Amino acid sequence: MGKITSRILILNWRDIKNPGAGGAEILTHEMAKFWVSWGHSVTQISAGFDKAKNQEVIDGIKIIRLGRWWSVHLLAFFYYFKNLHGKVDVIIDEVHGIPFFAALYEPRKTILFACEVADKLFFQVFSAPLAYIGILIERIYFNLYKKIPTLAISSSTMEDLISRGFKKKNITVLPMGLTVPHRLHKLSKEKVPTIIYLSRINKQKGIEDAIEAFKIINEAIPDSRLWVVGSGVPEYVAKIKNKVKGYKLSRAVKFFGFVSESQKFKLLSRAHLMIFPSIHEGWGIVIAEAGVCGTPSAVYNAPGVRDVVENGSRGIMVEKYHPDLLGKAMVRYLKNDKLYTSLLSKIKSFEKEIGWENTAKVAFSVIAKYENRKS
Repeated sequence: MGKITSRILILNWRDIKNPGAGGAEILTHEMAKFWVSWGHSVTQISAGFDKAKNQEVIDGIKIIRLGRWWSVHLLAFFYYFKNLHGKVDVIIDEVHGIPFFAALYEPRKTILFACEVADKLFFQVFSAPLAYIGILIERIYFNLYKKIPTLAISSSTMEDLISRGFKKKNITVLPMGLTVPHRLHKLSKEKVPTIIYLSRINKQKGIEDAIEAFKIINEAIPDSRLWVVGSGVPEYVAKIKNKVKGYKLSRAVKFFGFVSESQKFKLLSRAHLMIFPSIHEGWGIVIAEAGVCGTPSAVYNAPGVRDVVENGSRGIMVEKYHPDLLGKAMVRYLKNDKLYTSLLSKIKSFEKEIGWENTAKVAFSVIAKYENRKS
């Protein structure tokens, strides 16, 4: 893949082994694996976590862990000038709420990797005054990156960036891939209507809306079940369990906590529908994971989510961020075998997205073009 060996540095707050790693970390790692296999050198600086090694090599990628998520951005700056300055050709600055500001100290080497534009998500995490400050800070730092090459993981993200002054010609939308077990077996669906929520248990991912929607589903279909798969801050998880208890749904809702990859795909395969009530994503990779298991998803018409379900053509999509609308839509499909069967036929296209080589090729074409421009 190319005649010149590139020395690539990835700056991302989490690496693939971080307990909080999600779709963005899978995408980043899978691309880097291909770049290494093509003969390039890849180093990644990320935050540390409990019992993590300070350094290790994973799939040929050198991982350097510094501080924690709140300090890694600053520590990466000092580490770079002490150990990597002059030894790197390209810096992939991956933004999750805040970038590493590589555009300030290495503008000619930096490529922005935008997994999402946070915007409304600030209101999911902070109260109004802090949320407005977060939005203002985001708009200020994006000004630093407007003129540099940018990788975006969905058309929605590209549109968000353009609305903030980025030029379309500088943005490359990456085609998304999918990682599945080597031997993926589709299991029989549960005997009773079963919904799965698969994500981190936090407000941003919409777990509270998932519970509200399931309340409506369970009222219409009393034998229905909800599986909550994922981990979260213990205090918040306890709050969600209390909400379930308050709705007298404890017998119908099962909390699995964090599960292995193999168990995850088994649960996805056995469920009838996945509920994914996030209001903003870079790319909803779990929707594709569910789809390849034969399980459709019910979602809001949200940035980064609508891209995956192709505006509702391969999933259940409601226009407004109202859990009652989501619940009623899911009931409609669960009670109508013809509608549900039709939906199953539409999600077969997810199988064509397995693998990451095309994603890695498109991303590297930007790296190669940028290096040629610099030289």
